[in-house]
Amino acid sequence: MKSYLYFILALTCILFNCNRFEEEFVNGGNGPDPTGPRTPDDVIADFKAIDFQPGINDVSIESTTEGYFWNFRVIVPEDASELNKKPMIFSLHGGAQNTAPEAHKNTDCLISPGIENIIDAFVVSPNSNSYLWYHQLNQIQILALHDLITSNLPVDIDKMAITGYSDGGNGSWFYAQYYPHLFNAAIPLATSYNTAKNDGSIEAFAHPLYVIHGENDQLFPLEITQGFVNESIAAGSEIAFVVASGLDHYSVCDYLPYFRDAAVWLNTLWNN
Repeated sequence: MKSYLYFILALTCILFNCNRFEEEFVNGGNGPDPTGPRTPDDVIADFKAIDFQPGINDVSIESTTEGYFWNFRVIVPEDASELNKKPMIFSLHGGAQNTAPEAHKNTDCLISPGIENIIDAFVVSPNSNSYLWYHQLNQIQILALHDLITSNLPVDIDKMAITGYSDGGNGSWFYAQYYPHLFNAAIPLATSYNTAKNDGSIEAFAHPLYVIHGENDQLFPLEITQGFVNESIAAGSEIAFVVASGLDHYSVCDYLPYFRDAAVWLNTLWNN
């Protein structure tokens, strides 16, 4: 895993120009930081130094870009161990471009009560840092966190899923489509994601999805999302599509009963 993680972290500087981020985030535009660049070893060491405890762990670690931090929550199952590995679910928050500094801590609305007494899993909730989830910075963050967590915590690598609401739901579609080696199921909620590629082609998803959409979603009309889902199913994707009766886009916590049904679906998928 180490060489793969080195590749992921090195991309941060290659793709995004470390000096530019140092000027923007560290020195307020007053020139490069004199302390020198961070390395993948620094990030790995910082992660290994975290004392993860059962329950909620709110974490902030610096990436390989000086002054650019990944803020995330990891909820650790009580009895997780190397002899009792647990599933892992990434949960992507909505409002990715206008995110609050603590948006990754909003796990009490859907994900935590949604899986309670159904799936005993690690929950990983990253912060988008005000970028859409498919922005390259967030791709690097999610790939790196995925690798760090699966390499250092007792995760069952055969049971890994991604979910999200609104922007986070679009993100869960994206990672299910382009990173099928990371997750073997996805649960997008309140989304509008066109699965067609730039050339107009549509390919089947490698793993199943359970898509939930509000009947009265005023931001992403139901018929548009239904059309995208139907096109993907026609291409061979395995997708369960559930309409949340009477719900609009902004009644986030009211989707809980539907998410619990999705958790039952996920648990069945993993254990059959």
